[in-house]
Formats: sequence, structure tokens, C-alpha cells
Amino acid sequence: MRTATLGPAQRVESLASMAERELDVLVVGAGVVGAGTALDAATRGLSTGLVEARDWASGTSSRSSKLIHGGLRYLEMLDFALVREALKERGLLLERLAPHLVKPVPFLYPLQHKGWERLYAGSGVAMYDAMSMARGHGRGLPTHRHLTRSHALRVAPCLKRDALVGALQYYDAQMDDARYVATLVRTAVSYGAKAANRARVTGFLREGERVVGAKVQDVEAGGEYEIRAKQVVNATGVWTDDTQGMVGERGQFHVRASKGIHLVVPRDRIHSTTGLILRTEKSVLFVIPWGRHWIVGTTDTDWDLDKAHPAASSADIDYLLEHVNSVLAVPLTRDDVQGVYAGLRPLLAGESDATSKLSREHTVAHPVPGLVVVAGGKYTTYRVMAKDAVDAAVHGLDMRVAECVTEDVPLLGAEGYRALWNARARIAARTGLHVVRVEHLLNRYGTMTEELLALIAEDPSLGEPLPAADDYLRAEIVYAASHEGARHLDDVLTRRTRISIETFDRGTRSARDAAQLMATVLGWDKDQIEREVQHYEKRVEAERESQRQPDDLTADAARLGAPDIVPL
Repeated sequence: MRTATLGPAQRVESLASMAERELDVLVVGAGVVGAGTALDAATRGLSTGLVEARDWASGTSSRSSKLIHGGLRYLEMLDFALVREALKERGLLLERLAPHLVKPVPFLYPLQHKGWERLYAGSGVAMYDAMSMARGHGRGLPTHRHLTRSHALRVAPCLKRDALVGALQYYDAQMDDARYVATLVRTAVSYGAKAANRARVTGFLREGERVVGAKVQDVEAGGEYEIRAKQVVNATGVWTDDTQGMVGERGQFHVRASKGIHLVVPRDRIHSTTGLILRTEKSVLFVIPWGRHWIVGTTDTDWDLDKAHPAASSADIDYLLEHVNSVLAVPLTRDDVQGVYAGLRPLLAGESDATSKLSREHTVAHPVPGLVVVAGGKYTTYRVMAKDAVDAAVHGLDMRVAECVTEDVPLLGAEGYRALWNARARIAARTGLHVVRVEHLLNRYGTMTEELLALIAEDPSLGEPLPAADDYLRAEIVYAASHEGARHLDDVLTRRTRISIETFDRGTRSARDAAQLMATVLGWDKDQIEREVQHYEKRVEAERESQRQPDDLTADAARLGAPDIVPL
């Protein structure tokens, strides 16, 4: 079984190694595109480094709608090339690259007009299925079907009877976006890449007009490294313009941030066996199954405030509740909302004033010698973006380099996943865990589940659930720090797990237990445990306060009331 460990010792070694000798490619930014770029470069045989100022996926890539989809609405915009590309990637992820992380999910589209709407929407969904099949990677999903109103209400009893005259049901896919990125980083490291989070680029190294590397600050331990590379790839998403500014050159394009917020509500608040997709005056609204919860989203509004912590205002929450309640027989209230999160889409700025109409296409540019910039795009097509970025970097390398192979490189945990899934009852019997717990682990770690089971065998107490967050085992907290690069409590409760949005207390009741488990790996003393817990509690309170504010400005100010990094 191929694996990689991203513990504290490996992080120190990675930074030292990157600074020791010139790399072929240094990737800045470890969201899904940056992590994918590092994997692409490493699997072409290039010496590769990856640095991230905060945590893996701490920006946009942990705050998405968690969908892997072709984008039905882009068909309506006649953007057939984007949809075709995304559907191919969806099929690859489901069938070959990450079957343990990417899963099919059904959606119901309520029809509100007789006759023409069924023909119009039905032809679009039929084309969606046909385009997927034509790529040879869509046969794993059921095709769409037309439902009468009574049939639709049996599938989704939550809907008001007068909210629809019939419905269409079709399939897309979903994943845990932050977990996917952490797995992507580990996969890149397993193929030889060096990776370090909490490593902030403070400037670029220049030789004349050429970029030859970056100055990198170790945010955790202090100190600065000069990392030299033949090519640097800027994959910083909504921070692209800021990173570009360090070069002192005007960028060839501008990245504009669009805020999308999501609500997380308990599964029993919406009685349905399928997700929902609804039209709004601005975009579409999804109600997405998410374990024991639903995710309701999203908004689409311009954002020019703090990029690290985009805030959801009271107006944002009211907007989503108003639109979803327009079709629900039993409306949702503020008291039903367990979690709220806000993310920023990196959109390539165009002439349209509406962010919902800006392009989800991506662009790769070579603004100065030695520097490649990749921006735009959508989560589903990250692998294509990474390929294009590395292709551009290869043009600046004075050497022959192999073609992209990531279409045939499964992520860690994928190889043998289906065999372990078939053996889950035997694994449960062998380990003493309930089969539901084994399924939970397999769908988060794939074949790397064996590494967690080894931790539990060594310390059976790790097989117990984390207090106040019953869905997760104590072993997962330890594993996040020892194998997945988690450096702080916030990393674990917000990204390695989703406790921060899946519990009404937003993880505050689990915080101390989780911090004590992390301390065994990271060597924290009692003072540091206390700092971690206090920092997390302040962060949750700042988020709650921001969500009580009437608009973006006041919400942003409230969210910034909590500090970002815990002092060591």
C-alpha cells in the first residue's frame, strides 16, 4: 500500500530539503489546484515543492458546495466545452482516481410549469447524461428520470404540494473537499514532492527579470528559507492578485472574489431521500445530502473584504432560508441551523457586473520568466488546471519532460478500496469496531484505514468516539496530526473533520479532548493546549457574532475579532 506521512518531523525535513537544492518546480498555494499541480509535476519526474501559508485547503477548497459536477447551469449558458470537460473529470474521480472519496448523489429538480418546462429542462438533463456517457466515464451513474408530482412527493415528502407540477431526478457526485485536498497533498508527497503548510511566501527571488524561487517564512517555528526553483507556479486562488503583486508586475488578468455561503442543518429537518436543486433569480440553490445533515447553498455576491475569513451575514442566512422555505412544507428556522460557512470563488474578471455570470473557465499565464500563474476554474476540473499549469512550466525548463499521467494515478487510499469495502464485515469482526464505524473510515481514508486501525490496536481507547462529536473516532484526531499535517486545533475541527459545522456547539464541547489528543503527537504542554482551546472558542464566538450582523461590512469586522494564528 502506497502511503505518506505528514507529521511534524516530515514538515521540518521538507522545508530544509526544499531550501537545500534547486527544485524544478515550486508550487505556491495548497488548495485543490496547487495540490493537484504538485502531484502532476511529481508524477512527471520533476523535483517538486509545495508551500502553503496556512493549512491545506484553508481557503476556497474547504468551503465549497462539496460537489463534483459538470455544472448543469453552464449548459444553459451554452458553455458545452466546460461541461464536457467537467463530466469527464467527474467520471474519472468516481471510477478510477478517488472512489473512496467521491460518491454519487441524486438531485430532484421540481418543475413549476406544465408542458414546456419539462421539455426544456428534460432536454438539458438528457444532454447532460449523453455528454457524460460520450466521454466513456459516465456509466457508473444512473441516468435521469421524469417523475409525476405524486412520485416526486414520495421521493421528497418535504416539498409543498403546490411547489411543483412534476420533477426530474438526475445524478451528480460529492466529496469532502478539505479531506480530498489533504489526500491529494499526501499523494504528491508519496511520489516524491516536498510539502509544508504554515509556510508563507513573503517575496520572490529574482535574477534580473527572471523569478528563480521564493522567500518562505516558517510561520510555526520562525526563520526564513530561500527556496530556489527553475519554475514557480502561483496557485493561490483568490489571493492571485496579491501574490502577483510581490513580483512587481501587473498581472495579465484579474481574479475577482465571489462569496458563497452554506447552511448545515440536521437530516431530520428535511424529509427527503434525494438532494434538491432549485432555481433562484440569481443562480441555483442546492439542498445536498451530507451524512446526518443537509447542506443548503449557495449565495453568489461580490466580496472585497478579508479573504482569509469571509463572513456570512444575517442577510445571507435569511436569503437562503427564504428561498429554501419557498418550497418546503415545514419551513426551516434559524434554530435549525447547526453550522454556517462562507467561501470565495476565484472568478476571472470580465465585463459582466454580476459575479454569477463571470467565467468558471481557467487561465494559465507566464507573466515573467520563471513564473506561471493559474487561476479561475472550478473544483471539479482541478486536474486539468494542474496539467495546464505544469505544461506551461515545462516550456521554461531546459529538459525533456514526460506528458501528464495523473489521469491514471489514483489518490492514496483508492487502490484496493473496493476490496476492503467488500470485506468490511470481516474487518469489523477482527477489530471489534461496529461495521458502521468501519464504513465511515473506509469512506474517509480508503485503504489507509489500516493505518488508523493500527493506532487503535496499539491504544484501544482511540477506537472510542470523540466526546460531543460521536461521528468521529479519537484515532482520527491523532491521525490528523501524525499523518495529515494538522498543526492546530482549528485544522482538525474545521478541515480534517467537519465538527465545526456538524454540531450545534460548533465543536466547542469537543475542543479540549481533541487538543489533548493532538498534544501527544505535537508535543504541546498544558499552556499550549489551553491556548489552542481558547483560540478555537474565540473563533467560534467571532463567527457567531458575524452571523448576527446585518451586512458584509459589519460581519467582516466581527469575524476579524478573533486572531488567526495561535502563538507558540
